[in-house]
Amino acid sequence: MYYLVYGLLYLISLLPFWIIYGLSDFVAFVLQYIVGYRKKVLMKNFSIAFPEKTEKEKKALMRRFYRNFTDTFLEAIKMFSMSEKTLRKRVRFDPTIFDQLYKEGKSCQIHLGHNFNWEWANLRVGGQLQQPFLGVYMPISNKIFDRLFKKLRQKSGTHLLSAKNMKNDMMPFRHQTYALVLVADQNPRKPAEAHWVKFFGRWTPFVPGPEKYARYNNMPVVFMRILRPKRGHYIIESKLATEHPTEMKEKELTLRYVRYLEEVIREHPEVYLWSHNRWRWEIKDEYEDKKIHDEDFVLS
Repeated sequence: MYYLVYGLLYLISLLPFWIIYGLSDFVAFVLQYIVGYRKKVLMKNFSIAFPEKTEKEKKALMRRFYRNFTDTFLEAIKMFSMSEKTLRKRVRFDPTIFDQLYKEGKSCQIHLGHNFNWEWANLRVGGQLQQPFLGVYMPISNKIFDRLFKKLRQKSGTHLLSAKNMKNDMMPFRHQTYALVLVADQNPRKPAEAHWVKFFGRWTPFVPGPEKYARYNNMPVVFMRILRPKRGHYIIESKLATEHPTEMKEKELTLRYVRYLEEVIREHPEVYLWSHNRWRWEIKDEYEDKKIHDEDFVLS
């Protein structure tokens, strides 16, 4: 069955981009107007993040989101046959920060949000860095698709670490210089243990792991975002957040990341994954010591 699915997706990937995007438009229309895929979640998220927007503006944003969402899925299929030359033409990436850290013999962490298209970004970055590029992933329950996506994501040399077995998967790299990318806006499984930050004006839990790991290893942290100047083309931008996390106050790195992510989303809201329930957890009185208050830090 695996080879049957692989063969079918490979054939689809051979379609020219104009057909791929025509198909994406059709699927986006079906998801929005026929299936209504996660419409309530989208409108809830838009209402929280952009209370100033009118219903008309929110619906326009929804249309753009659906198209970018289906583009990302079909662009992932395109990865089956897409050449390195085509990838480099369509995804711009400047590795200067990472090359410098590599020369200095320093590993680093990359904090990234759920911005489209992280699949192409993974291939582009993983294929150009001098140091091993490590990506944490959550195994897919369907074994066929889990195997397919692992194959795709490792196509350019990315090393995948299972979120369920990260400690053991990290062992082969512990004595090397590496770049570890973490999608740092994941919903935490245990909100009582999360860092709570005001995100778009509402208390929101963020996983503490990225900051905890960076501080434990005093590892440089790079914030990364993905821009989409036009359909099928992306720009990956990197910003050195800190070279020495231990010189920051505890929880400051998380706050800085959240403010960075918020700025990125406000500039280009249509390329954020609004279909996940970012505000599924509610703040409770017992989380008081988990709150991160902006006034406790001086952010430049």
